[in-house]
Amino acid sequence: MTPDLFDTHAHLHFPEFAGDLAGVLARARAAGVRRMLTIGTDVETSRAAVALAGREPDVWAAVGIHPHDAASADAASLAELERLAGADRVVAIGETGLDFFRDLSPRDAQARAFRAQLALARRAGKPVVVHCRDAHAETLAILAEASVGDTGGIMHCFSGDLAVARRCLDLGLLISLAGPVTYPKARALPDVARAVPADRLVVETDCPFLPPQPHRGQRNEPAWLALTAARVAALRGEPLEALAARTTANARALLRI
Repeated sequence: MTPDLFDTHAHLHFPEFAGDLAGVLARARAAGVRRMLTIGTDVETSRAAVALAGREPDVWAAVGIHPHDAASADAASLAELERLAGADRVVAIGETGLDFFRDLSPRDAQARAFRAQLALARRAGKPVVVHCRDAHAETLAILAEASVGDTGGIMHCFSGDLAVARRCLDLGLLISLAGPVTYPKARALPDVARAVPADRLVVETDCPFLPPQPHRGQRNEPAWLALTAARVAALRGEPLEALAARTTANARALLRI
C-alpha cells in the first residue's frame, strides 16, 4: 500500500524542473504523494506557482516574497501579491520570514516584508508559510506580535531545537520536517520529530533543495518525500502509512483542501 503523502513545500515551478516536470510529477504520484504545495519566493515565481497549480489537479500554490528577496518588496510588489492571493488555487501566503544566515537582504527590509505578508495573510484569511534560518528569536517575536495563531501557519523546514519547537507550537503553528531529519548530523531534529504532537506535524521536500540522505548532492523531488516521512515515522515508532495519513490530514485542515 502506498502512503498518502502531502508535500507541503515544493518549488515545482523553478527552472530546475523545467525539463522534466511531467516525469517529476508522475514519480511523485507513484510514490504516494497525492498533494503538493508549490511555493513562490517573489512576485514572478508566485505568478508561476499560481499558473502551475491551475494546470495540475493535485498541486496548490502559496504566494510570497522570501527573505532573500525582501529588498524587492515595495508597495507595487505587495499589491500584486495581494491580487495573486485571491486566486482559486492559492491556499497560503509565503514563503516569508527571516534569514540571518545568508543575509541576502538587509535585516530591516526582511522584517518589513515579513510583517507586511503576515498582515496580508490576515486580510486574505490564509495561513502563512514561514522561513526561519539563524533568526529564531526575531522570527518568533514578529509572529507573536502578529498573533499568527489567528491565521495559522507552517514553520517550514524546521531547523530549531525542542525549545524553539515548543514556542512555535504555543504560537499555533504546525512544524514541518524536511530532508535534514534524515541526515546523520541532524542534531536536535530527531528529538523534535518524536516530541511534536501528532496533530501539529507535517512533512515536506523543499525541492529542488535539501534531498534526503540517500540522495545528498542530487536535485530533490517530491517522490523522495516518502524517505523523509519513513524516517520521521521510525523516530516516532509509527507505521509510515499512519504517519503519512496524519500529516496529510493536518496539512489539508490548515490549508482547507
